[in-house]
Amino acid sequence: MNADTIRQLIEAGLPGARAEVQGEDGVHFEATVVCEAFTGKLPLARHRMVYATLGELMGGAIHALQLKTLTPVEAAA
Repeated sequence: MNADTIRQLIEAGLPGARAEVQGEDGVHFEATVVCEAFTGKLPLARHRMVYATLGELMGGAIHALQLKTLTPVEAAA
C-alpha cells in the first residue's frame, strides 16, 4: 500500500475532498483531508467518513492512519 493510492481512494470516496497522505513504511500513514462535507460534523464523524472510503484496508493493509480533518473554511484559517 502506498500513500498515493490512499489519497486516491479518499478523494474518490469523498467528492470534492483534497487529501494529503504521507507514510514511509507502507503500513502507518498520516492524512490531512479537507472536505466541505465535514461542515457541522464532529471529529469522530469526520474520521468515520474517511475510514468508510478505505473499507477493509483499515486494519489490514493500512495498520494505522492518523487523521486531520478540516472543512475548507477551517483549512483557510
